[in-house]
Amino acid sequence: MTKELPDISFIMAAYNAAETLSKAIESALAQTGVTVEVIVADDCSGDDTREVARSYSDRNVRLLALETNGGPAAARNAAIAAATGRWLAVLDSDDAIEPGRLARLIARAEKAGAQIAVDNLRVIRADGTPPETMFSESALAAMPELTLADFIRSNALFQTTHNFGYLKPVFERAFIEQHALRFDENLRIGEDYVFLASALALGARCVVEPVAGYDYNIREGSISRVLELRHIEAMMEGDRVFLGKHTLDVEASSAQKFRTRSLRQARSFLLLVHSMKNRSISGTIKAAWSDPIALRHLKMPIAVRINRLAAALRNLAGLKTDIPTFGGAPRSPKG
Repeated sequence: MTKELPDISFIMAAYNAAETLSKAIESALAQTGVTVEVIVADDCSGDDTREVARSYSDRNVRLLALETNGGPAAARNAAIAAATGRWLAVLDSDDAIEPGRLARLIARAEKAGAQIAVDNLRVIRADGTPPETMFSESALAAMPELTLADFIRSNALFQTTHNFGYLKPVFERAFIEQHALRFDENLRIGEDYVFLASALALGARCVVEPVAGYDYNIREGSISRVLELRHIEAMMEGDRVFLGKHTLDVEASSAQKFRTRSLRQARSFLLLVHSMKNRSISGTIKAAWSDPIALRHLKMPIAVRINRLAAALRNLAGLKTDIPTFGGAPRSPKG
C-alpha cells in the first residue's frame, strides 16, 4: 500500500539549537487540519541538537546530519531535497507557529490558485515585553498579494524598520521542483530574499494572510551579525546573479534600481566610516567623492548611523542579531 504524502514538509535548518529545537518541532507537529513531516538539517552543531531531533524519530521527524557546515542555505537545500510534502514551510529552529497556521495559509493559497503564501509575524522578545505583530494587520489586509516589485522595494536599506524580507513563506513544492529552485549556498546573508524573489520572478503568485501565525523569537545572547563591507557586497553579488537569471517588468525594474541605490549608499557609507575611524584623509575624500549622498548620514550621531544601517541589514536578511561591531563574522547567522 502506497503511503500518503504529507500536506506539509517543514524545512528546519539547525545549528546549536538544542535549547529551542523541541519547541519548534512540537509546534510543527501540533498543526491541525493538515498532515506534516519535519525535516531537521543539522549544520554540524556542537551541542545536543542531533540528539534532540532523534528523540522525535517516531513522530515523523527526520534528522539530516550534515557532514560539513555549509550555512543556512545548504541546510535548507538538503531538507528540500528530502521533502515529500505538497507544500514546503520554512521554520527556524528557535521559532514556533500556531496550530492552525498551515491549514489557514494553504487554504488561502489554494483558493487563489497561488504557489506561495505568507502571513504576519508575532515578535516575541526575551526581555518579557508584550508580544507585538511585526506588520499592521490593516496594511497587510489591503495587500492581498505580494508582488515582486513590492518585495524588492521593501528590501531597500535606510527605508523602514521592518520589511518583507522577514516573512516566512510557504511554497508549493511542485512549483519549486518544476523550476529547480534552491537557496544560493554562496550567500550567508540575503539567501531568503533571493529565493523568494526568484520564485516571484518565475511567475509564482504570493497571497498574504494579515493574521499573525508565526512566532518570531528574539533571544538574549543571539549571535551578533558583524557589520562589514563584505556583507553588503555579498548582497550586491546576490542581486547580480538574480538579475542574470531573471527578466524584470517595468515596476520590478524600478524597484530594483531603488534597492541597488540603497545598497551602494550603504557600501559608500561604510567605506566613509571606516576611513574616518582609521583617520585616513585620502580614504575619506575618496569615499565621499564616490557617493556624495552617503554624506547625509553623517548628520546623525555615529552610534545612530551604525545601528540604523545594522537594522537595515538585519531586515534584509531576516536575522536575529545584537548590536553589531567591526570584526570577524560568525559562521552561522542564528544561534
